Parts: sequence; structure tokens; C-alpha cells
Amino acid sequence: METKKEEDDLTWSRETIPRVMKIVSTKLPQRDLVSLLLVSPWLHRTLISYPSLWLVLDFREMNKAGDRLTAALSLSRYQHVKQINLEFAQDIEDRHLEVLQNKFINSLQNLESLNLNGCQKISDKGIEAITSACPKLKVFSIYWNVRVTDLGIKHLVKNCKHVVDLNLSGCKNISDESLQLVADNYQDLESLNLTRCIKLTDGGLQQILVKCSSIHSLNLYAISIFTDKAYKKISNLAHLQFLDLCGAQNLSDEGLSYIAKCKNLVSLNLTWCVQVTDVGVISIAEGCTSLEFLSLFGIVGVTDKCLEVLSRFCSTTITTLDVNGCIGIKKRSRDELLQLFPHLKCFKVHS
Repeated sequence: METKKEEDDLTWSRETIPRVMKIVSTKLPQRDLVSLLLVSPWLHRTLISYPSLWLVLDFREMNKAGDRLTAALSLSRYQHVKQINLEFAQDIEDRHLEVLQNKFINSLQNLESLNLNGCQKISDKGIEAITSACPKLKVFSIYWNVRVTDLGIKHLVKNCKHVVDLNLSGCKNISDESLQLVADNYQDLESLNLTRCIKLTDGGLQQILVKCSSIHSLNLYAISIFTDKAYKKISNLAHLQFLDLCGAQNLSDEGLSYIAKCKNLVSLNLTWCVQVTDVGVISIAEGCTSLEFLSLFGIVGVTDKCLEVLSRFCSTTITTLDVNGCIGIKKRSRDELLQLFPHLKCFKVHS
């Protein structure tokens, strides 16, 4: 009996506990996972034995992120890392990315996602170094970086041929040349964020809209320079689901009628699109019958008429509707909107 109990205990410690730890560990943030390594030598060995647990490096908002990153990649468990997150991390510079290129290129061969959001010390030089080391990159995000120029994007498209998700939000020094490069090299692009890229023109955006027809998410927030000449080409995006046109001051009802051809559109932000009237919104209502999110915030040219039509086509789908500041809409109390759109859950997108 005692022998049987000892055998059961041994099975429990050698087989059951490791299995349970593997399941539990996959649900933990990477930082917690690293902390578990310090609990005991046995737990350390158990966790290290599962390569699938060590595919992510997350240094978001951490200090000395550059040194932490190079130290982590020197460890054998991170030889097959697929995701690196340095969003708003401190102390990450071009020189750190050059170290990765020179010393840890083998560990980055499977990298698929790189987040450099808010890393404002990174320049074109850093982009060249890191992209040359990760040929399988699919997701690249470098939000709020004014050092990166068209040269950085040139390095990106040259070194990384498989990018499908690109966030250039706040990169105010990129121009139409970057969009031309993206359009020519990433024709399978699915998501593009160009928020506040103020040097772009219709010509650059048109290249994207003509050549990257697989896009399902397009963010053009706070870019006032585009006109209907470019907006009309959005109709080429048959798979488009998310579109943010907040602040599109030159968008007219005619331009919106072309966007209404995007039948799969689920989310549309028309905040401060000041030229839009009932005519344009009615086009959207009739064409985009799967719409769940719509913001008309601040548009004074729309009235109750467009909401009545919107209700006829989208009353069962819309869950978020912002008509604050739409002085032409008289019936915009919570109860009145719920009569038209019974599934509404959110009445205010902008504060």
C-alpha cells in the first residue's frame, strides 16, 4: 500500500503537476511567467521545457528596455521569439537594435510582431537594423515617432516582405513616397493606420486604395488634406470593416456615396466631417447594412431624416451611435434613440 502511494505521488509530481503548470502558464502575462522561474529549481526546469511559453518578450513601459531586451535574447529560451512589445518603453535606442542585428539575428528569424510605439529615440537607422534581422515580420507598429522618414519605410519594405498590419500613426515625416512603397510591396496588407500623417496627399492614398484591396481596417484620423478624389477610391476595398475618417473636412456626400459601396463596413467614424449631410448618411445606411458603430459627432448638416433611414436598414445591428453636437437632429435623447435603435449600448464616443 505504501509503495502504491509513493508511486502515485511520483506520478503526481512528475506528470500531473507539470501538465497543470503548462496549462496555467499559457494564461499568464509574460512578466508573471518570468517571476515563476524564481519560485524553485523544479518549477524553473518545468517551465523552461515548454518552448511555446517563451515566444513573447513584453517590455511595455519598462525602464532600461534596450538592455533588458538584449539580455533576454541572450537566453536560449528566447531563440524562437515571435512577438516583441516595446510600446512606450524607456531607454531603447538605435544602438540596441543594432546589437540585435549583429549578435542575435538567429533568435529573430521567426519574429512576426514588433511594437515600437512611442519609442521616440528610434530613427531610420534603427529601423534598418531591426528589419534586416526579422524577415518573417507581419505586424509592425511605430506610432508617435517623428524621426522615422521615408527612408525607414524603404528599409522596412526591402527587408520584410510579409507585413499585413502596419501602424504609422503620428509619423509626421513620412510622405507619399512611403505610401507608394507600401502599395508596391504590401498588396496583401490588411490593416493600415495613418493617423496624423500630415504630409500625405490624395496621390499617395490613391496608390494604397488601388493596389491594397485586401485592407479591412483603415485609419485616416485627423488628416484633413484628403479630398473626394481619394475618398472615392475607398470603394475598391471590398473587405473593409473599420474606417476612421474623423476630421475629414473635405469629405462630401458624393465621396461618402462611394464609401457606401463597402458592404462589409462595421465601424465608421465621421466625427467632424463637416460637409456631410443627410444625403451622405442615407447612402451609408442603404449600403452598409451591417453597421454596428457610427459617429456623426459635430456634424451640423444632418437631421432626424437620416436617422429614420438608418433605423430602417441598421436598427438590429447598431450598438454605438454618437450624434452629440448634431444640432439638426432634434430627437437625440437616450430614449428617442433607443426607439430607433433598440440595441444601442453606447451613446457617446467623444467626451
